[in-house]
Amino acid sequence: MNETAQLTYHEKQELGFLERLLIDRRFSALNALMFFCVVISVGLACFHLFTAVFGTPEGRSFRSVHLTVMLTLAILMKPLFRTTMRQPVFVDGDPGNHQRLAGLVIDLILVGLVLFVQLWTIWDVTAFHMRYGEKDPSDLIVGGILIALVFEATRRVVGWSMVLITGFFMFHALNSDHFFGFFYGPPVRWAKFVDTLFMSSDGIFGIPLHVCATYIILFIIFGAVLIRSGAGKFFIDLAVSLTGHRIGGPAKAAAVASGFMGTVSGSAVANVVTTGSFTIPLMKRVGYRAKFAGAVEACASSGGQITPPIMGAAAFIMAEFLGTSYVNIIIAAIIPALLYFVTIYFMVHLEADKHDIGSIPREELPKTWDVLRRGWHLLIALLILIGFLMYGYTPMKSAFFGLAALVALSFINPATRMSPVDLLAALEAGVRATVPVAVACACAGLIIGSVFVSGLGLKFTQSVIDLSGGNLLILLSLTGLASIILGMGITTTAVYITVAALIVPALVKAGIEPIAAHMFAFYFGVVSSITPPVALAAFAAAAIAKTPPMATSIEATRVGIAKYLAPLIFVYNPSLLFIGPLWMTIASSLLALAGLGVLSVSMEGWYRGAVDPARRALLAGAAFLMLYPPTHELLGLNGWLVSAIGIAAAAALLAPRLMASGAKPGKV
Repeated sequence: MNETAQLTYHEKQELGFLERLLIDRRFSALNALMFFCVVISVGLACFHLFTAVFGTPEGRSFRSVHLTVMLTLAILMKPLFRTTMRQPVFVDGDPGNHQRLAGLVIDLILVGLVLFVQLWTIWDVTAFHMRYGEKDPSDLIVGGILIALVFEATRRVVGWSMVLITGFFMFHALNSDHFFGFFYGPPVRWAKFVDTLFMSSDGIFGIPLHVCATYIILFIIFGAVLIRSGAGKFFIDLAVSLTGHRIGGPAKAAAVASGFMGTVSGSAVANVVTTGSFTIPLMKRVGYRAKFAGAVEACASSGGQITPPIMGAAAFIMAEFLGTSYVNIIIAAIIPALLYFVTIYFMVHLEADKHDIGSIPREELPKTWDVLRRGWHLLIALLILIGFLMYGYTPMKSAFFGLAALVALSFINPATRMSPVDLLAALEAGVRATVPVAVACACAGLIIGSVFVSGLGLKFTQSVIDLSGGNLLILLSLTGLASIILGMGITTTAVYITVAALIVPALVKAGIEPIAAHMFAFYFGVVSSITPPVALAAFAAAAIAKTPPMATSIEATRVGIAKYLAPLIFVYNPSLLFIGPLWMTIASSLLALAGLGVLSVSMEGWYRGAVDPARRALLAGAAFLMLYPPTHELLGLNGWLVSAIGIAAAAALLAPRLMASGAKPGKV
């Protein structure tokens, strides 16, 4: 294993099972299980790479194979009564031996049940399909077993939040006659329930799992191989070399590096741990408040979930729901993501200037040209992937060709060259990283199926519209709050699928552009990662920064204000999503950028000196006018005139600072 790849990989995650087996070659029951996990992980990766080129087999069998391996890995990777798979079952003199042994036996029984359900499904898949609507009693039992297995796997690798939310919707569907209000309705019979969730493609084996099996896993594998080749260290070094010499350089590097990592990562918390372990101590060292350092990293890392091309794997599912090209989704996501990261950059610069925080001496920084010389080929592989997508290839083929190019290009530099062990370990890591996503997709399928069969989705849509009284802003506020609540403690993909089933129909019915409605719900779903009280990205950053988690998450909501505002802006002004003429998109983007910059000054209370409360309030008002959609009237005034008033007001308020003789511009 090359040194650079090894360093980066250790920063990214623990040693994989394959590497541990190569280190510890002793035979034991746990090592045998670990070897089994390696075999099925690498086997599944190769299977998906094969289908990417030659096409997928029969749909239900393909998804069933994918889910079987994912459930098996979820059970074995998160064993019962043990913290990790590597923890010994027997420890001399430990009274917990019997409990751990019982846990191991239960795990093996659960794996056996997963394999049994798989055999039941694909033994005669044609006959299985023919029984849809006229099930055997045994189908009800097998369906119930699979639902229970999905619940248990979700509890282990996703968390209780997803289990409780899914459990509520399933319980409601079966017992809706015991609810009141718009929750009241006729209950669904168990036979019909299993028919929808297990036998049909509207439940567990629905669109989310289909997209995970066809697209998501390949892109996660691509990301794992990219990280294995040394891209993690390359991205961080590149960001530091570009921004480290500027005012507040380490915090700006955190924003840039997390943006780079977000292009290939599907987890906000993983981003925090990867880049934050380097950037947070560096930010603290140059003078940033620990709480602010953690907040910046949390915001920047969670921004990876809204950054093309991966977007936490939700981009693929969004394209499927909308029935549009994946390329259209990532194009629409570009400007909102840029606005978000530029706003963080503004906040970081103002904070640095406010507290007189300097930069990193140039002699301590890597040289940009040297960094690019060492890792330019890694960027080429990413561009090849995007190029195939833009040219019209399917995401599956694009991921395969991008991966093939990456492996070939890695040999250009000895520091990034991958051995066969590196490649196999990356394939294993990619499949293991997909486990929480795949399990969440299966569990989200239970939510979609439950909402569909109970009719709750339609009633929720109408109730929210009625409650808003036809006022779009109230509707957006209600649905945004609901999305944040539904998204607390849930992975990005699961958040999006859940809110898409409940929230998006209400927005589309209110006349919002479908892609803007999906983006709105998605943004407000993933913003829960920095929103109290369950802000997982902020809590992870707080652990590194050694600050109170709740205080760090509150600070993160201030730094990441653009993630709350951007959805409102593009709903009212969909030109930011490249809907409409290009000149309108450019003009609206510049207005939004300027407005967010003025709002940052208002929130930070600093621009080349302290800004008094009255001026801060006026700047906030000017920012509102600049962010107001130019295509809408305000109090009878043309929208473009409203924007012009906002620009003039901001210029008048900030001009004295610009012209002050003692003011120093600072290097942005």
